[in-house]
Amino acid sequence: MLHRPPIIFVLMLAAVFVFGPSTRAEDPPAPARAVKERVAPVFPELARRAHVRGSVKIRAVVTPTGSVKETHVIGGNPVLVNAAEDAVRRWKFEPNPRETSEIIEVRFNSN
Repeated sequence: MLHRPPIIFVLMLAAVFVFGPSTRAEDPPAPARAVKERVAPVFPELARRAHVRGSVKIRAVVTPTGSVKETHVIGGNPVLVNAAEDAVRRWKFEPNPRETSEIIEVRFNSN
């Protein structure tokens, strides 16, 4: 007797073949709100010695006046997170009538 796989498995497998994984590189989303002043992160010494590279994604809540109210790490190397958050907290955005949430990717390359 032949075993038939559940229909959901067959549909998921078909979706992978039809849509496939994306192989093209995409640029990180730019903040929707214009940035007036970007502060570059300080490359952590531990990361420099260990030749750590990478990026950290942060969601920043920006006040109507353009200052960063709070940050939340979405992902990234734990060695780089604090430096990325410290830098983004000092960014200044253009004023806006409402508080906004911006997704920011901070990239670290070894020097």
